[in-house]
Amino acid sequence: MWTATIPSVDISLSLWPWEEAMNSTKSESLKGSPEAEDGNIEYKLKLVNPSQYRFEHLVTQMKWRLQEGRGEAVYQIGVEDNGLLVGLAEEEMRASLKTLHRMAEKVGADITILREREVDYDSDMPRKITEVLVRKVPDNQQFLDLRVAVLGNVDSGKSTLLGVLTQGELDNGRGRARLNLFRHLHEIQSGRTSSISFEILGFNSKGEVVNYSDSRTAEEICESSSKMITFIDLAGHHKYLHTTIFGLTSYCPDCALLLVSANTGIAGTTREHLGLALALKVPFFIVVSKIDLCAKTTVERTVRQLERVLKQPGCHKVPMLVTSEDDAVTAAQQFAQSPNVTPIFTLSSVSGESLDLLKVFLNILPPLTNSKEQEELMQQLTEFQVDEIYTVPEVGTVVGGTLSSGICREGDQLVVGPTDDGCFLELRVCSIQRNRSACRVLRAGQAATLALGDFDRALLRKGMVMVSPEMNPTICSVFEAEIVLLFHATTFRRGFQVTVHVGNVRQTAVVEKIHAKDKLRTGEKAVVRFRFLKHPEYLKVGAKLLFREGVTKGIGHVTDVQAITAEAQANMGF
Repeated sequence: MWTATIPSVDISLSLWPWEEAMNSTKSESLKGSPEAEDGNIEYKLKLVNPSQYRFEHLVTQMKWRLQEGRGEAVYQIGVEDNGLLVGLAEEEMRASLKTLHRMAEKVGADITILREREVDYDSDMPRKITEVLVRKVPDNQQFLDLRVAVLGNVDSGKSTLLGVLTQGELDNGRGRARLNLFRHLHEIQSGRTSSISFEILGFNSKGEVVNYSDSRTAEEICESSSKMITFIDLAGHHKYLHTTIFGLTSYCPDCALLLVSANTGIAGTTREHLGLALALKVPFFIVVSKIDLCAKTTVERTVRQLERVLKQPGCHKVPMLVTSEDDAVTAAQQFAQSPNVTPIFTLSSVSGESLDLLKVFLNILPPLTNSKEQEELMQQLTEFQVDEIYTVPEVGTVVGGTLSSGICREGDQLVVGPTDDGCFLELRVCSIQRNRSACRVLRAGQAATLALGDFDRALLRKGMVMVSPEMNPTICSVFEAEIVLLFHATTFRRGFQVTVHVGNVRQTAVVEKIHAKDKLRTGEKAVVRFRFLKHPEYLKVGAKLLFREGVTKGIGHVTDVQAITAEAQANMGF
């Protein structure tokens, strides 16, 4: 089991300012956490009739918060900069929201009131705090894009939930909603996903859902949306575990959705998928599905079971059950601020019960990486991971994947490799598409498909990288990694063969040496030297590593790469 020896992490979760204030006694001052200089959350006591100079300053401040949130900002009106929850009388609040609306118009954004809350301040007049979402399409990109990997046991309802969210129609209880998501005939016949598929859900600048119910094509959804959620639908069956691992390591999801069936609870591959998310440090939230099939007591028992597992030393998470829109807003903000918070939703894809709460959460969920990190990655040389390869009539060879660093434009000259003999080949990017819409510039962290014209598809394979020629990429067949052996039936020794996953690389490797030890048992750590069996790969020091073979499982990170020269490749037979 993946969760066997994952080290526990000490956490201290502070309540969201409003909850903290509401839980305090009346004799105590209403005090939340102070405003952070970075990030996309702004506290404002009031915005009543500002001077022109002050107004221009407020607009500049809003631009900064929108940039930090990559197109999204949250304003809390009635809160001082130090977090003191003062609140405003109705007239002052109305005037403040009017000013905020003028500010948003100036920067080309829309505002949506998320929630209002009364505060018990030293005043006879009722006072309120209002939280407002400000959203615009960033100047330098088409839309804000979040990637969500969908995990869970077979038959938990993953594809059905995605079908309901993206198609806008409830399921009939017999799997009608999932039919549009399947890619192969055997998937339709068995009802089980065996491959990785992508589904999109959009939100416009006012926070309204944009999906296939009112848009005929993906292009229309992209054009109408300010924010896109790209769901990566992964396989639940144990037989396709290698596909699920590839989806998590290669597609770099921002977070994961773990689906648990209310009537079966934690069963089958659920624990394994939970362990995968923990091992790869992917933040996740949980959806308990099929609540229409069982009694309320059964749903409560499944939620309690999940809470017990999440609080165990191997997970050390803070479960947060979402039962109202207010909870959904709080959950989205807490989830972004602390990776240890795990929201839990209970819903039905047939009756639609509580489905809106999940939509509210996804709409408000901010980017989990800040703008500074993305800017730093964009300054580096171009590196694109090849995850999928297609041949499209009248277009030619097309590759799908993620740009891990740099910027890629139409017409760029790149090199792709390594080939089986360790070489890198020159190619030209003819066109770029993001979520099936044309795109001229691709930035670090974004997923896309690149058309390569008449480049020979036979020369490409999954696991390759397309990089800038100035990078002078190094390749290796031998590398070392510091690992933790999560589970092995006997002892892990020299000569043992495992399937290694590092980013988009997936290949069999043999254990050449275990430093300072002869063998490893479950739970032990060591630095191990691996050798790829088939061909050299492009690896970087520090990359997360995951390996498996049957029931044997382990995690770690690459500590050393033994770069090989052209002469060494020839001698080794590559």
